Amino acid sequence: MERTDLPACPVETTLALISNRWKALILRDLLMGTKRFGELRRSLAGISQKVLTANLRDMEADGLLTRTAYAEVPPRVEYALTDLGESLRPVLAALFDWGLAYRRANGCPESEQADALGAMLHGENFAARA
Repeated sequence: MERTDLPACPVETTLALISNRWKALILRDLLMGTKRFGELRRSLAGISQKVLTANLRDMEADGLLTRTAYAEVPPRVEYALTDLGESLRPVLAALFDWGLAYRRANGCPESEQADALGAMLHGENFAARA
């Protein structure tokens, strides 16, 4: 798939694909594995069904995730990262590291959720970084 509408700057290209609040959080959740629409919606506090649907469609069109619909009653739809989407793991890991350092520098308490996310992004080596 060739796209000619992308910015010339690679940083701007990356930001164009993942910079809105919801897309980065959708990536975070899908890095943990395949998720159903309802799981994503529950995980993303404050997102409307319409906004989640629009973001998932954009990310699918950009090749970051796949949508699999199953012919069942009730209908079941699952979302998973493509290899391209998975390749953003180090980008999210860098965002995580920066945010963690910022929180620590500003006296914010540690959290089990952050520990779990750090382990998921960095693997077993995360405990050694703490």
